[in-house]
Amino acid sequence: MLSRIKIWAQHLKRDSHAVYLASRDPRVPWHAKVLAVAVAAYALSPIDLIPDFIPVVGYLDDLVIVPLGIWLVVSLIPDEVMAECRARADEVGQRPVSRAGMIAIIVVWIVAAVLFGWICYIAWRRLK
Repeated sequence: MLSRIKIWAQHLKRDSHAVYLASRDPRVPWHAKVLAVAVAAYALSPIDLIPDFIPVVGYLDDLVIVPLGIWLVVSLIPDEVMAECRARADEVGQRPVSRAGMIAIIVVWIVAAVLFGWICYIAWRRLK
């Protein structure tokens, strides 16, 4: 069973890179490209939206969100394009890192922190 999980994880890594490659292919519909860019940026980002040190929920994005996003994008991309992109991803072997995805995640965390601070400040002022 452990070997099946390892193979699934390798395919997931390959598919995340293949989705990135497919987002640049002119044969892919625009709506699939938009979703592919978002999924690839998140999957290839070195920073998670939910940090892994948070118990249970931290690994939820790695185990559920990323595979579901990749599955959805793959279902929207034509089969022959996806096969070519998977072959190119296999040739490269090493997946890229998305700096834009990392910046987007950092911005989301900063906005969430500022919003949380603002809500706390408003609540604190009402208590006075």
